[in-house]
Amino acid sequence: MAEPLFTNAIVRLPAPSLRDGLTSVDFGKPDYRKALGQHIKYTETLIQLGLNVKVLPENNLYPDSTFIEDVALCTPSFAVITSPGATSRRGETDNMRQVLSEYFNIIEEISLPCTLESGDIMMAGNHFYIGISQRTNNAGADQMIKILENHGMTGSKVYLGKMLHLKSGASYLENNTMLLSGEFFGNKEFEKYNRILVGDDESYAANSLWVNGKVLVPDGFPATRKKIEEAGYETIIMDVSEFRKLDGGLSCLSLRWESQ
Repeated sequence: MAEPLFTNAIVRLPAPSLRDGLTSVDFGKPDYRKALGQHIKYTETLIQLGLNVKVLPENNLYPDSTFIEDVALCTPSFAVITSPGATSRRGETDNMRQVLSEYFNIIEEISLPCTLESGDIMMAGNHFYIGISQRTNNAGADQMIKILENHGMTGSKVYLGKMLHLKSGASYLENNTMLLSGEFFGNKEFEKYNRILVGDDESYAANSLWVNGKVLVPDGFPATRKKIEEAGYETIIMDVSEFRKLDGGLSCLSLRWESQ
């Protein structure tokens, strides 16, 4: 199957309330001004890679709302509004139907008590791996898989032991290659792929992002960058230090899809 060519993206500016976002790490509070600068650079990079990027305004009511990937799944032919597992994030889906309707005629929706965040969804061709985590439950995954199958796609579950989201430790880099860390390296779901192992000391870099032939890699993880380059990819280093303080990574900051 040919690699996708992402044509569109949606991002949301970080809000000053970012410093109050959810986190499981102890790296200190994010600096809003620094985060804003990093976000602008991220957006500029997506544009340079050929994407049309819609920038949504900040939403100060929801500190984690800049992690827009979690609230929707976008495919070439339809979109799905998710049902965040973190109760403090559930209002982030408000108005997403209006935003997505500018691009999609078909918009599905996950509904409570099903929970699902798209940080737990990893696309590999027409197949979608769905992590069962603290944020995504079995019912949410089942509902998503049914939606995918109704549109001629497939999905399967991956049970998480430690990771916040599936894509916290696994990234599909196209070309039948998975970037994996920790609990996912020996997972039988991924045995058919070429696998790049991310060491425990650089596990954050497992959330690297393939975009139109390049791989965005978080700054500060040279061993992982080297492994990705040795596998034949050109990399772009991105400073996302302020988002890391809230468990956020490169994929979390945008919705990306290929237009039909």
